[in-house]
Amino acid sequence: MISQCLLSTSAAIVLLAGTLHLHGTFFGSDLRPSDPLLEARMRQVAMNVSDKTTMWKAWIGFNAILSLGLMLFGVVYGYLAIFRFPVLQQSGFLISAGTIFLSSLVLLWKHYTFSLPSLVFTAALALFLAGALMASV
Repeated sequence: MISQCLLSTSAAIVLLAGTLHLHGTFFGSDLRPSDPLLEARMRQVAMNVSDKTTMWKAWIGFNAILSLGLMLFGVVYGYLAIFRFPVLQQSGFLISAGTIFLSSLVLLWKHYTFSLPSLVFTAALALFLAGALMASV
């Protein structure tokens, strides 16, 4: 029971982070450059892969895709932890995949961004690992 709570809380953190990130991508100002001239230039400059894709469209698209991936993780692992716990408990693959995914998020956020996302995903990873360990006993 405690392991289910730990795993579902980890999933809820990731789902919430993805939801907030998606909202911020389309409706917030935090993911915009602090220099308005840079944003204007990003809206004009095409990427090398296609002259129809600007750097701004790619920026928004990549952030939205990241959000959807986080939300998918949260929904799938939350569902498994709450409604199909034996499946999650008995699957080394799912536990390994979740651990690798969350560990990768921690490393990427820590290396490429500021500290808050890294701390959030470190907490989610710690809860996930604790829940997985308790589930395996």
